[in-house]
Amino acid sequence: MNRIYKALSDPTRRKILKMLRDKDMSAGEIAEHFEITKPSLSKHFNILKDADLIQSEREGTTIIYHLNVSVLEEALLALMDMFNLKEKL
Repeated sequence: MNRIYKALSDPTRRKILKMLRDKDMSAGEIAEHFEITKPSLSKHFNILKDADLIQSEREGTTIIYHLNVSVLEEALLALMDMFNLKEKL
């Protein structure tokens, strides 16, 4: 769970997740929304993949990223449970 919270702690990674919530995207499509180097963006992708929040799939020379919604939901429910927020909903 710590890997997930570490991944969610960064605003760049949260923006990537928000973009992938709308649709699957290639690394190039995602990169268009940031003014950071491709190696830096690749590091963010690796942290998100390590936390199992995203998955990648190679299509020819393109890498397509997908949001792993079930892991994100599980992390959010655990966080809510930690603060007893589920009972208040």
